[in-house]
Amino acid sequence: MFIETEGTPNPSTLKFLPGRDVMGAGTADFAYADAAGRSPLATALFALPGVARVFLGGDFITITKSGLATWQALKPQVLGVIMEHFVAGLPVIEGADDEAAEDVSPDDAEVVAQIKELLDTRVRPAVAGDGGDIVFRGFRDGVVKLHMQGACSGCPSSTATLKHGIENMLRHYVPEVIAVEQVMA
Repeated sequence: MFIETEGTPNPSTLKFLPGRDVMGAGTADFAYADAAGRSPLATALFALPGVARVFLGGDFITITKSGLATWQALKPQVLGVIMEHFVAGLPVIEGADDEAAEDVSPDDAEVVAQIKELLDTRVRPAVAGDGGDIVFRGFRDGVVKLHMQGACSGCPSSTATLKHGIENMLRHYVPEVIAVEQVMA
């Protein structure tokens, strides 16, 4: 098994590409070890000293290291855990996801559909290329609420991406959008 790695805009985060489906459809973001209980892969990765966050994408795994860890020491260990997991044929996720509720007014259903379509077709593929994801969490009074995951969470350029990239695009295509805000869950 050959696993490729790619850098991300977040210097604390590295993207691992095992050459096969990880999550297929959907994503899973584990901000700390205690949240990873339903993922044998994330649990094994968090057992490594220096792993601070694990994000599972369609065909990649994004690892965020803690401040003191170095990629020179951590990267070979992460590669070993990923390889062992897939060679053993273990599941990536067990059980159902507790999806966070969206804060949306029923009157805004058409606008929300437009926003989600733009996010799914124009934003999420680009963000996935950088090892992350952006999840819609709500739309109220003209404000779109988004949750940033993976490499995007804590990335120095994430605020600029939200304000200058996503907000401008959504305001251009959906006149009802006034602003975009990041939410933490």
